[in-house]
Amino acid sequence: MADYQLVDSYGRPVRRQALTNEVAAATIGGVRSPIAGYPADGLNPLSLAQILRDADTGNPLRYLELAETIEERDAHYIGVLGTRRRSVSQIEITVEAASDDAEDEAIAQELRDWIKRDELTEEIFDVLDCIGKGYSFTEILWDTSEGQWQPTRLEWRDPRWFRFDRNDLRTPMLISEGGQEVPLEPYKFIHAQIRAKSGLAVRSGIARIAAWGWMFKMFTQRDWAIFSQTYGQPVRLGKYGAGASEDDKRTLFRAVANIAGDCAAIIPQSMEMEFIEAANVGAAHQLYKERADWLDQQISKAVLGQTATTDAVVGGLGSGKEHRAVQKDIQTADARALAAILNRDLVRPFVQLNHGPQKAYPRLKIEEVEREDVAALSSALVPLIDRGMQVSQASILTKFGLPEPKPTDRLLGPAAPPAPPTAPPDPSSQIKRFSGEIKRVQPSPGTEPAPQAEAPLAGLPGDGAETDPAVAIADRLAIEAAGAVGDMIGQIEAMLAAASSLDEFRAMLEAGFAKVDATALAKGMTIANAAGRLGVEAGD
Repeated sequence: MADYQLVDSYGRPVRRQALTNEVAAATIGGVRSPIAGYPADGLNPLSLAQILRDADTGNPLRYLELAETIEERDAHYIGVLGTRRRSVSQIEITVEAASDDAEDEAIAQELRDWIKRDELTEEIFDVLDCIGKGYSFTEILWDTSEGQWQPTRLEWRDPRWFRFDRNDLRTPMLISEGGQEVPLEPYKFIHAQIRAKSGLAVRSGIARIAAWGWMFKMFTQRDWAIFSQTYGQPVRLGKYGAGASEDDKRTLFRAVANIAGDCAAIIPQSMEMEFIEAANVGAAHQLYKERADWLDQQISKAVLGQTATTDAVVGGLGSGKEHRAVQKDIQTADARALAAILNRDLVRPFVQLNHGPQKAYPRLKIEEVEREDVAALSSALVPLIDRGMQVSQASILTKFGLPEPKPTDRLLGPAAPPAPPTAPPDPSSQIKRFSGEIKRVQPSPGTEPAPQAEAPLAGLPGDGAETDPAVAIADRLAIEAAGAVGDMIGQIEAMLAAASSLDEFRAMLEAGFAKVDATALAKGMTIANAAGRLGVEAGD
């Protein structure tokens, strides 16, 4: 396709051979010097007014230098301006195909592949330099090494190297190496304008408003510094006697003059020093601070449309949430304006250079996706689904940002319903429940337990048995333990097994043994003591 068949938005023919050359680079010692002046030094209302008049008549050099200086010297201005620029540059960019046709979708996919570049965020931040100065210029550096026209990078160019046509003050012009103002090369520049007010681009930047606020704030800060230096320390007053010599006076003066910095001085005993503090230092100090803060708030309003998110001040518009909504409106407007600029100066050349003129072109969209309240959605859906409403699982997964489960995935399901809470068991019922499960100690082999506790001890001398006396005592103890004491031990074991906590176990003990058979307990303890003694005597 011939070169003359492609024209830019101004109707100028595109020269393909010029697109791969860098035409607006800086040149040390040339007319496009990266070294800037500092018109802010010694700025006053008269000089500022003259700088703005020169810009209005087609010579914006000093205005642009002043705008950059303000960004470098005013922390508040660069903070709010950077917030506005970054809030847009970090929004995800999407590409909408011109139609559902396969060819249009393929062209859109080429754009999607290109915008995945990591550098694009910073390049868009540079394009948004137009918010402060009113306009910006970004050179497109094209690459054809792979057989296709691809923007290899977007290079920010200093707006000081551009002018506007003196006939209309609207058509952008580049200052050439010879110093002439020449039209921009078609398909080589992104010319961005995001106006704070209607009118000429050079008069629509926020920097014009910020320049006045910054100048007055510098006056305030200068006066504040002088005041702090003068009244931040008390006035030192030296007193000398009537007979003091000239040397004594000079000594006293040096002491008074240097004591603020040295924090130490010596004077003759006959002299005095007095420190006098100003009574209204606090009130005057607050006056300077309030004036500086007020000027910062005006800059915040000009840049972000509100003050709550930057100055922690809630004004007439209401809460901080409502102030954030105002900033959101400005962000949305900036994003739409930027998308229109990129569609005009980047997308259209990209498509035409690779595919020729089209009836319709893909569109970049810079829109922040509104996050849906999934908690509220799920709360509303559950009762509706329980009542029979059918909802697509795929749509719900999309809203929650979850993928479709694969057949091999381990799926999560509803948890089992919890068991209903039960009242603590009645200790008396636990005693009755386990009363028939009492463990009894069996006698040693060869012995026969007596059916009654009063039966004689088996195996004692005189009964014809050969059993060891200690063993006989132990067997009898087992028989007795199987009685009253054994019943107690069995009940305690049953309670311990049934209790779910120590508190419950104690309640069972208090209820089950409110009346303990002291006689049976004493008998068991006596038998145990006797068995122990007999074992000691037998040498065990």
